[in-house]
Amino acid sequence: MLTYLFDRYELDEENLTLTRDGQRVGDIARAEANHDRIASMMVGRELDDDCRFLHACNIGGERMRDEDVERVRRIARLRWRDVAGHEADFLTEDEVRNLTIRAGTLTDDERKIINHHIVATIKMLEALPWPKHLTKVPEYAGGHHERMDGKGYPKGLTREQMSVQARCMGIADIFEALTAKDRPYKKGKTLSESLQILGRMRLGGHVDPDLFDVFVRRKVYRKYAELFLDKEQIDEVDEAGIPGYVP
Repeated sequence: MLTYLFDRYELDEENLTLTRDGQRVGDIARAEANHDRIASMMVGRELDDDCRFLHACNIGGERMRDEDVERVRRIARLRWRDVAGHEADFLTEDEVRNLTIRAGTLTDDERKIINHHIVATIKMLEALPWPKHLTKVPEYAGGHHERMDGKGYPKGLTREQMSVQARCMGIADIFEALTAKDRPYKKGKTLSESLQILGRMRLGGHVDPDLFDVFVRRKVYRKYAELFLDKEQIDEVDEAGIPGYVP
């Protein structure tokens, strides 16, 4: 940037002045000071913008773009010096790992720990002496993290291997998690936001497509919202615009 600025001026070496279009614009020292000040302001603005970007990454979201991941890694390579004179990268490896999570707020290791909860749930429920008409409860409750394409957990079941009740639980669990207003790490989403995300999950083979259509068509989401959501979360829903849903 400084090279570009100086290229716009002509140097009068005898008088140590700078001229532009034949007009004197000041001595060398003053010009250098002005250029240093401009460069410092630009660097400061860029750092402020980078810090705002990192703050947004730290909140987490549904998806992170490739270019955002690369920007975090570029910022991480910047160098800084503390008051003791020690120089280091702007971000540590652990900070980069946490700021480049593709979806949500959990690293791979943290997600493995969280995923274990469903295994513990199944074991506890199976150990209980259920009456005959409730013996399927462990399967219903234990299947809410399975996916229709077999990429879920803990058993990797496909749609055909799951009961209707377990598939219903999968939709209910995701919708409740999206709209929940009592989570310390995020705000509860609105109805329209949640249905957009669920619709994309339907298209991605995550939830049962037929049951999702029933969930929308019968306005189950609206009945739940009226009972449990805050008023500001209950917005207008354009059902025709929900991904994968045909009214």
